[in-house]
Amino acid sequence: MDEKFFINIGRQLGSGGRIIGKKLASELNISFYDKELIRIASQESGLGKEIFEQADEKESHSLLGGLFGLRTSLIDEINVNNYLCNETLFKIQSDVIRELAEQKSCLFVGRCADYVLHENPRCVNVFISANIEDRVKRIAEIQQLSESKAKDFIEKMDKKRAGYYNYYSNKVWGAAESYHICINSSALGIKGTVTLIQQFVKQKFGF
Repeated sequence: MDEKFFINIGRQLGSGGRIIGKKLASELNISFYDKELIRIASQESGLGKEIFEQADEKESHSLLGGLFGLRTSLIDEINVNNYLCNETLFKIQSDVIRELAEQKSCLFVGRCADYVLHENPRCVNVFISANIEDRVKRIAEIQQLSESKAKDFIEKMDKKRAGYYNYYSNKVWGAAESYHICINSSALGIKGTVTLIQQFVKQKFGF
């Protein structure tokens, strides 16, 4: 495994995508990046980490929903500033992903990494979903929410992730044609899903 390779994971909230990615990276002995990208982007740009966290996986035009009632010129000014800010943050994060990919094999969770590295043939792009019952249960436990609130939270976060991915990648979040492999983690569980992706990666790259 001398030649670098990359795994990019998109995921529904509550599907176990992050833990699957972390276990998979460990099994393949490659670097894992999720929220760590925000810290690195903050360090390299000199911008506060909270700025990246506020824009994390939100589409560029996300401010529009709360601007009704303001005069048009003010809406345009705020939207342009928000657009430039989010576009700049996305570029900084994308540059970090490319820099890391130049150094070593990596697994990236979210951040449109599949789009950022789309010209690299040594990528496996994965989307992980799960049954809604399993997702609600997992998020209710993690966030300490009731099942109804957990379901609302899941719907809102999935909408944000879809908007972010669709906006920056010009592809469709969760659609089979946007990825090499789509997996429902409820079918095989966390361990089984890790094993299946690992087998796919090994077969694709011939190791």
